[in-house]
Amino acid sequence: MNKKKHTLKSRKAQSTGLLKMPCNKLKNFWQAKLWHKGLIILSTIIFVAVLIMYAVAQWYMFSVRDNKLEVGATFIPAYARHFGLDDKETLQASIDELGIKKFRLVSYWNVGEPERGVYDFSELDWQFDMIEQAGGSISLAIGLRQPRWPECHMPKWAEKLPMSEWSEELKAYMQATIERYQDRTVLQSYQLENEFFLKVFGICPDHSRERLVDEYKFVKLIDPTRPVVVSRSNNGIGLPVGEPQPDISAVSVYKRVWDKTLTKRYFEYPFPAWFYSSLAGGGKLLNGNDMIIHELQTESWLPAGFEMNDVNDIPEQEKSLNAKRLKDRIRYGESTGMKEMYLWGIEWWYWQKVAADKPDLWNTATSEIERIHQSN
Repeated sequence: MNKKKHTLKSRKAQSTGLLKMPCNKLKNFWQAKLWHKGLIILSTIIFVAVLIMYAVAQWYMFSVRDNKLEVGATFIPAYARHFGLDDKETLQASIDELGIKKFRLVSYWNVGEPERGVYDFSELDWQFDMIEQAGGSISLAIGLRQPRWPECHMPKWAEKLPMSEWSEELKAYMQATIERYQDRTVLQSYQLENEFFLKVFGICPDHSRERLVDEYKFVKLIDPTRPVVVSRSNNGIGLPVGEPQPDISAVSVYKRVWDKTLTKRYFEYPFPAWFYSSLAGGGKLLNGNDMIIHELQTESWLPAGFEMNDVNDIPEQEKSLNAKRLKDRIRYGESTGMKEMYLWGIEWWYWQKVAADKPDLWNTATSEIERIHQSN
């Protein structure tokens, strides 16, 4: 009998001890120093947030698993000429040799309206014709802010005008551009104001949301039949919840850049591919829209003092991007699960091939694009 009582007491003590353990831990937590409690709470929040992002990423990749991956490229005639290349030859080689049929083209305001009220669409015309003849498709950048430095391509005559005046002149140019090409079946979409809210990069006079919303409504009024893409900048955590709500969201993906502020060295962003999948999935859950990679970094990012069009600087260029990194970068873009991505820097690849007799980048891209086409 005594032995039985002892056993019952022992079990009761063990049970009480188990109950006290969580209580003691909770008590110890509240007695901890403020910074210690804050660190624990912050770590818990980060862990939960990462877990949710990963789950959303996996859901997104599963939801689009049966869709084909479409690979395109940004092409800018002025950038080809910057390398001393023939712009038409460069575009034709991209079509014939790389096998690219999807292009993001630009409609720089300072090129299309060099004098007030005088439009010149000759450069866009031959690009549309060449891509159309190849059976391709075009996403046309419109607005003030478009790809390549200085980002905002305002004509000299408009620089002295107040915003209330130049913004209306810009819309008139946008309307003329849209109306010129909206009957062309090769035109697939518009990309409005490239990375509009990226204030720290580029020379731009305005980043107001009101202007972006106004331009979005304006474009949809002129051509309601085509989707409008609105893009965000690289590596920021956030979802497209503000206005305007585009038909398609886009993100730029940069991995290896020169850090001129802190480390003074090449810096590799540590984000896994599923980070971008979570951005795409979060946007799709919120508004039902897809996200594309409108600019996958497949070009070097050099420190000051080096040039992209100098053969003597190729060794430095390869520290940022070489053939192996190019292959890895394209596969990284694939791993995000997004089913449309535009490569960045094809003019530079072609320059290395024809001017420096270094076809490594060009050949690697050709092989990777062909592999993707075959897997589709």
